[in-house]
Amino acid sequence: MEIDKKEYGEYVKKVTPVHSTARNILRAFVTGGAICLIGQALTELFLFLGAEKEAASAWTTLSLIGGSVLLTGLNLYPRLVKFGGAGALVPITGFANSVVAPAIEYRAEGHVFGIGCKIFTIAGPVILFGIFSSWLLGLISWAGGAMGF
Repeated sequence: MEIDKKEYGEYVKKVTPVHSTARNILRAFVTGGAICLIGQALTELFLFLGAEKEAASAWTTLSLIGGSVLLTGLNLYPRLVKFGGAGALVPITGFANSVVAPAIEYRAEGHVFGIGCKIFTIAGPVILFGIFSSWLLGLISWAGGAMGF
């Protein structure tokens, strides 16, 4: 059975999703900007409540991570990612989502073989290459300092 090339081309056009790059960029900008706005508002709140700048920043980070984990658990963060794309995935909230989502998905398999084994499925490579990159850059910096650069 031979498939007609024209027929196949029409089928591919029919099933391939059409994306608007300008719309995706705008959505990512708005979503990422909203997350940053929430972060800035939290920082200002913690400063107003008497925290030092460094402590306020730490509490803001923890609050954003906690909010992301909560929204992931309620299955709302994936909807935000679907809408905002990179705007929701790039901030620390997206990283928290990437750690929590597999834990939720595999919780039925138990604490050890489900959550324990699968929790870093997505985030693991990011952590690994982040640590390796920082080690490599530190080594380059140390070598440059030793050579007088």
